[in-house]
Amino acid sequence: MSKEKCRIGVVAPASRMSLEAAEKVQALAASLYPDRPPEIFFHPQCFASHGHFAGDDETRAQAFLDIANDESFDAVWLARGGYGSCRIVEAVMSGLTPPSTRKTYLGYSDGGTLLAALYQAGFNSVAHGPVVQDIVRAGGDAAIGRALAWIIDRAPEALEPAVRRSDKTAAFNMTILSHLLGTPHQPDFDGHVLMLEEVSEAMYRIDRSLFHITGNPGVRRAAGIMLGRCSDITPNDPDFGMTEEEVARHWCRKSGIPWLGRADIGHDAGNKVVPFGRALVS
Repeated sequence: MSKEKCRIGVVAPASRMSLEAAEKVQALAASLYPDRPPEIFFHPQCFASHGHFAGDDETRAQAFLDIANDESFDAVWLARGGYGSCRIVEAVMSGLTPPSTRKTYLGYSDGGTLLAALYQAGFNSVAHGPVVQDIVRAGGDAAIGRALAWIIDRAPEALEPAVRRSDKTAAFNMTILSHLLGTPHQPDFDGHVLMLEEVSEAMYRIDRSLFHITGNPGVRRAAGIMLGRCSDITPNDPDFGMTEEEVARHWCRKSGIPWLGRADIGHDAGNKVVPFGRALVS
């Protein structure tokens, strides 16, 4: 993007974010870009509360559309993950107008549902990468700096290293991708290096997700699978007896999908940017 004044709109399609995170991100952005500070606008919906969600489904969908369809914004940055994007994906996709196609979209985790739908619909600036709420993680400043570097300057150092060696890439949380497969929003994975990560799941659930993912005919046309970090794996009784990498290798071997090693993505401050499709770098 690399422009004098980048205008970024933040929305929360799933769970609400904290005011503390918004304030910290604003301050960090100003310190990182003193000569051209980005304008980061937090849609009021980000702080709304409706049970588990940042506002009801209609409110969350409308907030996304408010930013995506506004010509004055350059990017849509997801506030955080949680749960809820799948409940609004149909309303969002049916409500997008031409200005939405010219924006950068960045997020991960639960937001992967929306990123997949956008990419499947032909949007060419969609990427997995840090969300705003990551600022409160240990080392969160680095995650936010990486996200801003990608949104504002398309900085190659923000990318997961394998991206620049690959023709096409995509990245997802395993559970989100597993539930997305077979819906109208499943992207074409032909020739893509597909990177997968997980958090707070038992090994048997990781195994089950990879069974489903690698059994999908579209995924079997991928150039290969890379495994990101699987953090906070919950206890299994009895012990599952295999690590996440052993499980991933098993399902790649069974499905005939090339195993391409480990990826530097995950639910942590080290999470790197992975564009969907071909990377456009400065």
